[in-house]
Amino acid sequence: MNINLLSQQVETMYGRLSTLYNHANATLVPSPELLPVALKELGVASEELQVAMEELTRQNDELLTAHSRTEAERQRYQNLFEFAPDAYLVTDPGGNIREANRAAVALFLRQQRFLVGKPLTSVVAIDDRSLFRAKLSQLTQRDHVDAYVRLQRHSNEVFDAMLTADIIRHPEDAPVLRWLVRDITERKRAQASLEQADYTPFQDRSLQTYTKGERIPLDNQALWLVAHGMVKLTTLSDSGDEMLVGLATDGMVFGSSFTSLQTYQAIALASVQIASIPLTEIARSPRLAQALLPSINQRLKQTEGFLAIYGQLRVQDRLNRLLSMLKQEIGQPVETGTRLRVRLTHQDFASACCTTRVTVTRLLGKLQQQGKVIVDAQNHLILIE
Repeated sequence: MNINLLSQQVETMYGRLSTLYNHANATLVPSPELLPVALKELGVASEELQVAMEELTRQNDELLTAHSRTEAERQRYQNLFEFAPDAYLVTDPGGNIREANRAAVALFLRQQRFLVGKPLTSVVAIDDRSLFRAKLSQLTQRDHVDAYVRLQRHSNEVFDAMLTADIIRHPEDAPVLRWLVRDITERKRAQASLEQADYTPFQDRSLQTYTKGERIPLDNQALWLVAHGMVKLTTLSDSGDEMLVGLATDGMVFGSSFTSLQTYQAIALASVQIASIPLTEIARSPRLAQALLPSINQRLKQTEGFLAIYGQLRVQDRLNRLLSMLKQEIGQPVETGTRLRVRLTHQDFASACCTTRVTVTRLLGKLQQQGKVIVDAQNHLILIE
């Protein structure tokens, strides 16, 4: 029942009751039939009002439920705003800050009460404020704008930032501006290093260290670049045995984006230092992609080498192929021949040759007897020339 229908019913009841009242006052002695008719009309009016009241109560309950749901949704979106990983600000069209989420508080090193109510220009570097005001005025002609400006923290530290603004229009309220604030200092530093003649992919990157035997986490959105050391790349066979599928040495890259294997893990064979490079950065930087191309090419050749090993029918031939490849990949010249820089276990050799550890131990012992390999004091294998 809507308000118009209820209003019509009330007006109809009022008209009938007014007619009865006029008839009662028209004569000195009311008609005997007037009282039953009046009581009947009053009864009908009471019932209609009761039905209307019940309908209004039901609609009021529905409104309360809808209000509760709306409030819950508003709170959910408020939490999404508050706990978003990026810094967000909400301002009025004049640029005065109305809201600031936690990431913005952390970015500017200011408490929320020192941001809300202040003009956004107060956190813009003085030399960039005229540029920022010009970008702000553009929002009157468009609904989206990007601006590269320098912002300053509470400590007066200035940093490069990219501001992305969208205008949110409401049917009844005044429009508001939603600002995404991103610190691009590291990105600009990386771009500057790319322009240097002696650029290397390791430049201006922090290195992470993993000790021998430690498992290295893999990220679908980034790849690892080895600065120093060696990483063993393995998968699991159908029988659950570990299979060696690659060795990432100095200057080589590895990561889950290079494989379609369901099980794939990286383990440090010795103390290793590696740098993480996001795939998005590689996509944006042709020079970085070009610098990484030799590393990717080296990994591809190594993968082909392992495929050639697996293609040998005899286990002895597979082992000989593996030793020859390891000589090129991780060998270092010594007086007696070529020493493998990392100590691989017999199980590592077995997993790369698709055989058992016992078989590898027997074949390596045979090669030692023939004088083709020896083991030094650190249990590193030396291939005799």
